Amino acid sequence: MATVEKSDAPARELAPPPARAGHLLRVLGVVFGMAVTVGITIGMGILRTPGDVAARLPTPWLFMGAWLLGGVYALLGAVSVAELGTMIPRSGGFYVFARRALGEYPGFIVGWSDWLSTCGTVAAVALVLGEYAGRLFPALAGRGAAVACAVTLAFAVLQWRGVRWGSRSQELTSLLKTVAFVALIVACFALGGGEARSAAHASVPAAAANPSRSFLNALVLALQGIIYTYDGWYSTVYFGEEVRDTARNVPRAMVGSVLLVIAIYLLFNLALVYVLPFERLAGEPLAAGAAAEAVFGPSGATVIGVVAILSLLASVNGNTLTAPRVVYAMSRDRLFWRGASRVNRGGTPTVSLFMSTAAALLMIIYSGTFGGLLAAIAFFFVFDYTLVFLSVFVLRFREPDAERPYRAWGYPLTTALALAGSVAFLYGAVDADRENSVFALKLLGASLPVFLVLRLWRRAHESRER
Repeated sequence: MATVEKSDAPARELAPPPARAGHLLRVLGVVFGMAVTVGITIGMGILRTPGDVAARLPTPWLFMGAWLLGGVYALLGAVSVAELGTMIPRSGGFYVFARRALGEYPGFIVGWSDWLSTCGTVAAVALVLGEYAGRLFPALAGRGAAVACAVTLAFAVLQWRGVRWGSRSQELTSLLKTVAFVALIVACFALGGGEARSAAHASVPAAAANPSRSFLNALVLALQGIIYTYDGWYSTVYFGEEVRDTARNVPRAMVGSVLLVIAIYLLFNLALVYVLPFERLAGEPLAAGAAAEAVFGPSGATVIGVVAILSLLASVNGNTLTAPRVVYAMSRDRLFWRGASRVNRGGTPTVSLFMSTAAALLMIIYSGTFGGLLAAIAFFFVFDYTLVFLSVFVLRFREPDAERPYRAWGYPLTTALALAGSVAFLYGAVDADRENSVFALKLLGASLPVFLVLRLWRRAHESRER
């Protein structure tokens, strides 16, 4: 599928400077890379999105085809970004690539938006987890914010001990999540299907029956939801310098995890179509819950609650791992406060972890006032996609002789398709939700004065050191 060479030695200028108390540890492997991707990607999206997608597309074949198309987009992104991950094997994610290809300020914008959206994701996922915990355990009802804060703090404390603790917890929670989804899929095919087989499938979802809505518009809107559900396919590159044998393990982890997610999503959606009449699936706000009730009866709510909590635990842990790496990388490059580059002996960037956890906790506490930020997260994701795919082209043109242990399969066509898709979805996000898109652009604009102040401070500090 791709050409992979043995060497993964980074260029001399990319070697990380020593941290004050420790340094990032190169102890992670393919299993962790797949675990963090699966853990972050498979979350509440797959439990909620299928009903909305089915409402926009008129037949099960179009429904399943759209999920496959979304998976192909994620796979194109993975094979393209894996090239950058092996060419620039540094922890920090999209920020690292955008800074190298596009310059300091574009890199700062990507880092700023990526960090905000990741902290916001931790808060949002933890809040949903708190809601499900309240449904399963009556004693926790009405205490969703407290549960969310407790879970966020617990994972932060666990990761404070070191990257080995964080990686093992990610591997465990992702394994439990995968087992839960596989068990639910098997149960749907083994025990369900009667209601769907006995129902007439001639009905057309209301959205598809509306003559004012074109099929193309419906498909684009459906794909937007699907693409957001696949978000997280790039997670391995946030740990670039912590992965052993980067040239081999980063592409394997990225491509392998995306293929696994595609398989789970297709089988899960096929199970939903098998269990539920398509007209009932269309518009169902929690399609997985409806399927669980059809299979398990009154116990279905408990079953889907357990699956949701296992999914959300892995997502909280994975995003708590990735957010500090963004701040750490920016700090190390002197685009942020240098103190945030401190790393403990366990390989954890502790100051960055503290800052990221504090930001997530504030968002949880003030959850009623950061709804606009959550709505802007989707815009940030696609915006960052656009810049990172553009970075592949820029670096291929500007640095043609740079060492690339892995080269994107099918370049330039595959990367061009991924870039075109991200531009199309960015346009769609602005067109569908202009108010929150404008809010997102304002947040990005707010990065400029912060960047200028930090640059002045850095120059003053460097002149004092001379």
